[in-house]
Amino acid sequence: MPSRHPLDALSLVLGSVEAVRNLRALYVLLTTFASAGLLTAMAESSLLRGGLWGPLHAGAALFVAFYGGNAAGILVMDEARGGAVREIGDAVRTSLATAHRLLLALVIVGAAYALCGAVLLALLWLCRTAVSGQVVGPLLFGLAVPLGVVGVGLAVLALLAVVVPLAAPGVWAGVPVLGVVRQLATFARRRLLTVALLVAAVSLLTAGVGAIVTFVVMAGGRIVSELGVAVVGVDVPAQQLMAGLFGYGLRTLGAVGAPHGSTGHAAAALVGGGVVFALALVLPGLVYLRGTCSVYLALADLDGPP
Repeated sequence: MPSRHPLDALSLVLGSVEAVRNLRALYVLLTTFASAGLLTAMAESSLLRGGLWGPLHAGAALFVAFYGGNAAGILVMDEARGGAVREIGDAVRTSLATAHRLLLALVIVGAAYALCGAVLLALLWLCRTAVSGQVVGPLLFGLAVPLGVVGVGLAVLALLAVVVPLAAPGVWAGVPVLGVVRQLATFARRRLLTVALLVAAVSLLTAGVGAIVTFVVMAGGRIVSELGVAVVGVDVPAQQLMAGLFGYGLRTLGAVGAPHGSTGHAAAALVGGGVVFALALVLPGLVYLRGTCSVYLALADLDGPP
């Protein structure tokens, strides 16, 4: 990474919109989204019928979502580093071999948070015991309140601004488990405010991309639906044809009195709308992944190797 100043990280974050051009990551994330959604629907159907297939399908959905999302993140990290983006098969194999590091790192961080919470609870318990007396107890509680408020607040901020968005990019960059944990601790200790502002910028940029994508989908969907009714002669209202744009399936046709298989054009419109719905979710997701990778790389460059 060439950047040596925190402001350069903001420039990298603003350049995260280029992630929509990473076709390999887009393909992997879209395939992951579709496969996980299909397995989830199969799990719901199996659970209604009973048996063992429901939990198996649910577990498969989680497996596909976790490792597929990590494979897409690896491809985005390759692009953020400025190097050549690896092949999809290589990314999937790397994800299967290394994605478990993310879970282990989160377990270690969770244990550290649990230990700090136990210390706070012990301090509060000590404030109410008879051993503290009528004077020492209130004084100890008066000391515990500001320490607890500031400590808990900073811990929650570090969790939301450092651990959640930056743990996965560390794994995607090839850092081992303890190295990821050390990096997260360093970011939280040295640059918590900077990280929080950069992650907030990533979130705002992602929300902006999502708003633009939503506008494009809504405007285009409304016009094409009206033209479909007027020109093609689909016997379903235009508003109902737009149901696929919001993730609804063929069963929504029954809501307006149209049998599920009454018209092939209506079914095709819902299927096509489902594809657009998937793309509308994936594009902001790619921007968010690229933004978090950019923030991680900039901070890692500033603070040195783990």
